[in-house]
Amino acid sequence: MDKKELEKKVDEILERGADEIIGKENLRKKLLSGEKLRIKFGIDPTSSNLHLGRAVPLLKLLDFQKLGHQIVLLVGNATGVIGDTSDKDSERPMLTHEMVEENMKSYKEQAAKILDIKKVEVVYNADWLDKLSYKEIGEHADCFSVHEFISRDNIKKRLDAGKRVSLREVLYPLMQGYDSVAVRADVELGGTDQRFNLLAGRTLQGKFDQEPQDIIMTNIISGMDGRKMSSSWGNTINLTDPAREMGEKIMNMPDDVIEDYFVHCTRIDLGEVAEILKIEDKRKQKIKLAQAIISIYYDEKIAGGETEFLRKKFIEKNVVDDVEKFKVKNGESILDFLVNSGGANSKGDARRKIEQGGVSIDGEKVSDVKYIISENDNEKVLKVGKKFFRKIIIS
Repeated sequence: MDKKELEKKVDEILERGADEIIGKENLRKKLLSGEKLRIKFGIDPTSSNLHLGRAVPLLKLLDFQKLGHQIVLLVGNATGVIGDTSDKDSERPMLTHEMVEENMKSYKEQAAKILDIKKVEVVYNADWLDKLSYKEIGEHADCFSVHEFISRDNIKKRLDAGKRVSLREVLYPLMQGYDSVAVRADVELGGTDQRFNLLAGRTLQGKFDQEPQDIIMTNIISGMDGRKMSSSWGNTINLTDPAREMGEKIMNMPDDVIEDYFVHCTRIDLGEVAEILKIEDKRKQKIKLAQAIISIYYDEKIAGGETEFLRKKFIEKNVVDDVEKFKVKNGESILDFLVNSGGANSKGDARRKIEQGGVSIDGEKVSDVKYIISENDNEKVLKVGKKFFRKIIIS
């Protein structure tokens, strides 16, 4: 790789999806020098699935890996028990070792969907954190003040609201910080909500006469409900989701997050992304996004097939043959059909959906609440809103 190409790749690593970098010039100099760095990223096994929010730093790790750096994937089987509340407005429940062990069973396999896992150094922080004595923990804690901890935005808000903040929570930054000492990290990745914990690593490395790690803080992406994507809230697109489910979640996401997902969850060139975003039809933008994301976790053939499915379902309005069939008698009212098939909760609800333009048959809106199902509708697909489909079968 020539110097110009290296500079381009390094600059993209330092800019794409990076909200803040601590030690940016130092890091850029090292990356351009060809020095092999140890790049650390930690994941706590608080649930059994990794999601696209976790994929943001994993893709950044892949960028580093392609430049020949050593990736250190740290599974927090000790920190996961304690629980990090950096992104929470209340105290995390303390997990058992058994729960953590169960959650992390397939983490390595899931991370391998993105990284060349054979070249990744996978470590577990219980291997060193569980061996620390009170004396050692006390020495680590002496590097920080209580004021520093309670000044964090989310902790301050909880205290101001009279909510409980446990002493257990104070331990978490010490643990994450010592992880960087244990693995001798040159660089650590984390979300913007992890700032205090990431800086703790620099502080403790200084205590142990290590060069403080540089830090890359990646942006937080929204989940399906507009909040931060989090397993705790169930608003995730998981790396283990079937390709079709993944695609349909993308098609149903809010329009205003499309650009964020292109930047953070794909590696499509940003110039090409800019051209895609000029397309007026947001559904067409989403189909290109879905194909780009699905192709990371599944092969190109599957990604292509699912893209075609999405195009037919959301663009052409022609739903494929696996839509659930529903038998109806010739002459049944549209209101009865909607209620009986599950498309509406009541006739009043069915009437509202029709009047609001949310009901169609084979892509043509049904505007008459007195519409009668007839032989002409046999084998056609009724659609309610964005997600409800039934194939009409005249019995």
